[in-house]
Amino acid sequence: MSDLVTGEAVVLGLQTAKLPSRALAIVLDLLVEFAAMLVFTLLLSVALVDVDGAALAATMIGLMVFFLVAVPVMVETLSHGRSLGKAALGLRVVRVDGGPVRFRHSLVRGLVGFFELIALTGSPAVITSAVHTEGKRLGDIFAGTVVVRERTPGGSGAPLPPVHPHLLQVMGHELVAMDLSAVPEPLWLAVRQLLGRIGQLDPSVMNRMTARLAEDLSARIGRPVAPGLHPAAYLGAVLTERQRREWERAQQQLRAAGPIPVQMTAPVQMPVPAQGPTPRPASEPAPGTVHGRPTRVLGLPTTPAPTAPAPATPSLDKPAPGAGFAPPS
Repeated sequence: MSDLVTGEAVVLGLQTAKLPSRALAIVLDLLVEFAAMLVFTLLLSVALVDVDGAALAATMIGLMVFFLVAVPVMVETLSHGRSLGKAALGLRVVRVDGGPVRFRHSLVRGLVGFFELIALTGSPAVITSAVHTEGKRLGDIFAGTVVVRERTPGGSGAPLPPVHPHLLQVMGHELVAMDLSAVPEPLWLAVRQLLGRIGQLDPSVMNRMTARLAEDLSARIGRPVAPGLHPAAYLGAVLTERQRREWERAQQQLRAAGPIPVQMTAPVQMPVPAQGPTPRPASEPAPGTVHGRPTRVLGLPTTPAPTAPAPATPSLDKPAPGAGFAPPS
């Protein structure tokens, strides 16, 4: 078992994977890879009927290299060490220093794995995994990686024993007076990662790691762990107190900065609705006329001015007022 708690969501305090679980994960991965390769081979054999035998053989070799080397390397790199078979069994490939695997690690594992798992029918991998203390195969030894368990049987329950309320009260009084400035950031990171994955740890590994981190944290703070208090509860309480202080410090900085000035923006110009032509006064002459008469501009005829309506003809049935003749009655 490893004692490191570092990397991107990678906990090396988990139990290392042994030969049976690793062999089952490899078998699942190989079944999927061979099935995909068989489907593509059938499709290409139908599509490339007129191709000669040499080109067809080269195509088959290319498909084999792609599905048995390139695909596992890409999947392991993109998933940070979790292939389909490893994800089904709760396994993950990590570096020996606790970090996630990169492309170079996956490439070495894929190239070595092609020879020791497929070309040599897995015999070197079985012998090496059975002899090695951490269950490594040749690909892990050359790449500097190790396969660990992310899930352990019975790890989903509550691993911490109940804490007496009196211990919590005493711990609350001591938290206010603690000086947390001497604790380095890597130690806070290890505490956060351990508490975040504590439900998946093996109980013995969890007790050992929490005790070690609690001892290191109490030594830097200067206050020992209260007797009867579980180390994990001590780590959680101190981490919560640090987060509370950071929150208060951030609030004080915001209050000291004052209100945020509001930036004035230019007023928005509303669009002016389009209007029709302005009516011309009655006294203004029409365009193209002078004193009511049409004119010519550069020899071009202009539109004649509108003429005045003719006066109405008086009706003969009824004389106009003021006429000198009246018909006899």
